[in-house]
Amino acid sequence: MEQRSSGLQRLVGEMAKFGAVGGAGVLVNLGVFNLVRHVSTLPVVRASIIATVVAIAFNYVGFRYWTYRDRDRSGRTKELTLFLFFSAIGLVIENGVLYLATYGLGWDSPLESNVFKFLGIGIATLFRFWSYRTWVFRALPAQEAESILAAESRRSPSLPEPRAQRVP
Repeated sequence: MEQRSSGLQRLVGEMAKFGAVGGAGVLVNLGVFNLVRHVSTLPVVRASIIATVVAIAFNYVGFRYWTYRDRDRSGRTKELTLFLFFSAIGLVIENGVLYLATYGLGWDSPLESNVFKFLGIGIATLFRFWSYRTWVFRALPAQEAESILAAESRRSPSLPEPRAQRVP
């Protein structure tokens, strides 16, 4: 029973970290989108694609070095390839919603564009969470993950030590 509770706590912690990085990524995405849209003559969906690509790069750094820092690091090329593959699918989902609203329904005011961009981000985020944790940042056995975190905490004094390493 305690093992199930520990697994649930890890999932909740993972979701919180994913949400924090993702929330910052949403701000980057929307900020770049509105900046590009207002300083250029690019069509709305092209501006959105540029913003999404910038956010993908931002999010990779946050996910790799914070959210999933305890995950398998043995195949960075494969990890990055999978991350970009699933991110591209998320890009299509996110910008497909905006495309449908803009060109299918004619809703293209700045407010409508932001609402549908945000909606697309939300739908794509569900897919990204599932695919990143399932395929990209694969879980390690608990003992190996703890040793990675312990080694990182010794290298970086700003990170708190894992609970298992603290002495009462």
